[in-house]
Amino acid sequence: MERKDFLKRGFGSLLGIAAIAACKDTSSVDPVTTTTGGGTTTGSGSTNGSSASDCTVTPSETEGPFPTKVPANFVRQDIRADRTGVAMTMAITIKNKNASCAALAGAIVDVWHCDKDGYYSEYGGSGMQSVNFQKVDFLRGRQTTDVNGLVNFTTIFPGWYSGRAPHVHVHIYNSVGKSLLVTQIAFPYDITNLVYTTAQAQGYTKGKQDTTNERDNVFSDGFTTELATVSGSVSAGYALTHTIVVSA
Repeated sequence: MERKDFLKRGFGSLLGIAAIAACKDTSSVDPVTTTTGGGTTTGSGSTNGSSASDCTVTPSETEGPFPTKVPANFVRQDIRADRTGVAMTMAITIKNKNASCAALAGAIVDVWHCDKDGYYSEYGGSGMQSVNFQKVDFLRGRQTTDVNGLVNFTTIFPGWYSGRAPHVHVHIYNSVGKSLLVTQIAFPYDITNLVYTTAQAQGYTKGKQDTTNERDNVFSDGFTTELATVSGSVSAGYALTHTIVVSA
């Protein structure tokens, strides 16, 4: 089974509203400022969690088809392993809806995403991913939030694969390991388009992604609170910042 078929089957219920989602005006959600000549590019994301009055629990999304098999094995801030690509840092803040959107300290945050070619570690050799990476572990990590609800990761800008918009998976647990939320982080389209069409020297050779957030089977029901803020450049690297709201 191909990855896109897995997603279509798992999220068939969303297809009925995809046309509505595709027609929504997202201009206020995904503004982008770009300077020419290889300068800094910034895509502004969600403001969710900025105050008690702007505090909506982030939507739950699928964990599969390539979740981390034993997340506790990957307590590390630098998750790159041997993967190369455009440098990227991720600063993810976790807030608690049940505490007036206060920072949630001590939360366990797992992240994982594909490499620049669209492949995941721990899987492969099948129809869902032909290249076999079952024996390696890259681009997977776990950190615990500090007093500000913040975790940081060093990684690369993810690539894309057919049928999905670029994304990062996140699974959040409380301090004793109870699952609070599985979600995904979306990227501003203009940023991803810039990377995929200009970073050939860094190995991004597939060209522009084939699926936008609006047409993605996961995000097509709305990605307002899942859109990250991303700033930087292909040459200097990118910084992703994002807030996720849970009920703890």
